[in-house]
Formats: sequence, structure tokens, C-alpha cells
Amino acid sequence: MKIFQCQACSAPIYFENRFCGACGHALGYLPVAGILSAVEPDGGAYVALAPDRPRLRFCENATPDACNWMIDVDQEDPFCLACQHNRMIPDLAQGHNLEHWRDMEIAKHRLFYSLMAFRLPLQTRVQNPAHGLVFDFLAQENAVTKILTGHDEGIIVINLNEADDAKRAKMRADMHEPYRTLLGHFRHEVGHYFWDVLVRDAGKIDACREIFGDESIDYAEALKQHYENGAPANWQENFISTYATSHPWEDFAESWAHYLHIVDTLETAVAFGLHIHPKVSKDEGMHSDIEFSPYRADSVEQLMSAWLPLTLTMNNLNRSMGEKDLYPFVLSNAVIQKLHFIHELIASARAA
Repeated sequence: MKIFQCQACSAPIYFENRFCGACGHALGYLPVAGILSAVEPDGGAYVALAPDRPRLRFCENATPDACNWMIDVDQEDPFCLACQHNRMIPDLAQGHNLEHWRDMEIAKHRLFYSLMAFRLPLQTRVQNPAHGLVFDFLAQENAVTKILTGHDEGIIVINLNEADDAKRAKMRADMHEPYRTLLGHFRHEVGHYFWDVLVRDAGKIDACREIFGDESIDYAEALKQHYENGAPANWQENFISTYATSHPWEDFAESWAHYLHIVDTLETAVAFGLHIHPKVSKDEGMHSDIEFSPYRADSVEQLMSAWLPLTLTMNNLNRSMGEKDLYPFVLSNAVIQKLHFIHELIASARAA
């Protein structure tokens, strides 16, 4: 993600900020322009200090402090381009639901930042009643009724427990996952949605099968076998994660999520002007000047040439803080081919 700067005082600000910590100005994100702007009250609306000084108002979800995105002052829909995709939210008066939902919205808005940066096709359920993209944020009210995070024809269900740090850590340990985050869930589940949009509906199933395998095999049985027997011993030769081994659909979604991880993290590195030149290595593959736009990368090879040195740096920094590797993954040639397929899908969608 880009880094942002307050237009009123030039202080650095975070994507999620509602107010500038330095000067106190209210902040709002302008999704079409891709700018987080200082704003000033103007009657019943706000004027952004960003270029062109548009007149705006906040998304309805700013009231419970769950969104800082802005909409045109004359827009009929009270929700922003990201929150228009919400279908169900939890009872905010119960327990920690409000706190957890706010965390969900932070992750969801970061997801939409990427989807809009890629210029991917996005339809709400109003625009496409059968297959539009919507989110149901559901709270687990008891141990009997299970809420499973997943996707079905554009409907993405997220169990609110995923926003509980302790419960998520337990699930990560129980499921032997080295990496489990809210943002990762959103990126994974929306990968299933874009399989429908960019593969199935675009007539690219055969090309996808050549890379990921035949998705027509029984999904429920494949998951059953995965949970009973685990991943094959040599899974890292062909898959980004153990869960990716369970079924071609999950392999695609895991690869999709990983591609978004890479691109967005590289954009952050570009925004901070990172140059990787380890003093102990003369290997050119470990050196990188990250000076291109990752969201418009020419190829996966260009991304990889920057990504691998950056992950080495990130892991060493984490170890210096007494933490495990931030990036506990191995990118085999087979996995890079899958990322290449994702890259080409997104590039084709953007061009269209």
C-alpha cells in the first residue's frame, strides 16, 4: 500500500486513520482518486484538501467508527464503494462484536484498496442479484451452531471469531498454519469469487486446469481426505501451503491471496524507498532496487526479483525482534507458475 500525508500539516498518516495525530484534521479516503485526504466541514458536508477540493460526506459506517471512506455529497446510497458490498453485520450491541467488526472492516477496506488498484470488475448484489459480491459478518453465538468462513456464488461469510486474536491463534495452531490473518482470509475468499468471474465466466477453465488441476473432482470428499490424511510429504514442491493441496479451488484461492500479499507489500516497500543490498552477498539475486509499480508489474519475474530479497530482509528483521519468520513460505517453480497465471488473469481483466 502507498503511504499517505496530511494535506494540512504534511504529517505521515495511516490508511485507517480518521484524524491526523499531528494537527487534528479529520481524514477521509477518496477511493476513486486513491487519496487519503484531510477534510474540513462545509455545512452538512466536507471539503477535501486534496486536489480539486471535492465536496463529500462520510460513509454511513463512519458513525460506528468502522469506515473512513467518503462518497459524493449527492450520492443516494449512504455507503461507500467498499461498504456497499456488506450484506449482514453482527449485532453491535453484543459483547465484543463492534470491536471485532471494526477489525474486519480494516481488513476488508485494505482488500478493496487492492481490488480497485488492479481495476478488477466489482458488482454489488444490487447490480448483479445472482452473483454480485457481498459479505456476511456473522458472530458465533454458541458452540452448537457452526459458522464456516467461505464463499458461495459471490457470498462471502466471515466468522467474527477470526477477529479475536486468541481464538485465531488457537485455530492457527490447531490447523498447523504458519500464517493466518484477517486480511489473508479476505484475500483468499475473494479469490474464489474471482475464479468464478475471471476463469469460469470468462471461458478459461481449461487453461486453469493445466496449472491447478481438475476442479470438477468432488470438493467435499477432497476436503475430507485432506483433514483426515493431511498434505503429501513433498507438498512444498508444488503448493504454497498445505491447504492448497486439498483441492484445485483452494490451490487457486491460496495462490490468488499470495499474489495480493506480494504486490501490496512490494508497493509499501516502494513507498518507503527500500533498496536491498546485503553486505555479505555479491549474488545479484539478493540485491534489489524496488522502483517500479507492483500493481502494474510487467511480469511475475519482475515481482520475484524484488520479492525474494525483501522476504530475506523481513525475516531477518523479525528474528532480530525475537519473532519467527514473517514470511514462512517457499516459492517453488511450480508455485511461481501459478502466480504467473494469476498475474495474467488480472492483467487481462484490467485491459478489458
